[in-house]
Amino acid sequence: QRPKRTVLTVCAMRILSGRRISFEPMPIEIYRRTLERGTRPGTDIHDLTDEIRLVVSESGVEDGLLLVSVPGSTAAVTTIEFEPGAVADLTAAIERLAPEDIDYEHDRRWVDGNGFSHVRAALMGPSAAFPIAAGEIEVGTWQQIVLCDFDNRPRTRRIVVQVMG
Repeated sequence: QRPKRTVLTVCAMRILSGRRISFEPMPIEIYRRTLERGTRPGTDIHDLTDEIRLVVSESGVEDGLLLVSVPGSTAAVTTIEFEPGAVADLTAAIERLAPEDIDYEHDRRWVDGNGFSHVRAALMGPSAAFPIAAGEIEVGTWQQIVLCDFDNRPRTRRIVVQVMG
């Protein structure tokens, strides 16, 4: 999808000499791009870090804020050291917190069998925000930004990436 660039003007407050306050217009650019990722049923975890770094680079924002969000109620965005051991540990922890094989009221109502995926996504959250400094995402050396899809069927997920600054 084509990136979208928007400029908002906000008022920045400055305290002048004494108690005088000045409000000055300050433009903030918002660069928005949507990524897509195909997922498999179950807990499917994907590293998005390199793609998101490209979006930040394309945006030209040097200092600002990055928002990564996945629309939908059965997926989440978080961070982890994306290596097989940590991913397996996270998958196992999620299974302990919201097991797939117990009864969920959602399943009784909708008979779609994915009550566990809604609970998992609610526990993790649909978005994450990160500071940007000197054109780089402020994450740790071993910290990657990941998409977690919990649904019980294959999906094509949209991931919304907004860079503001």
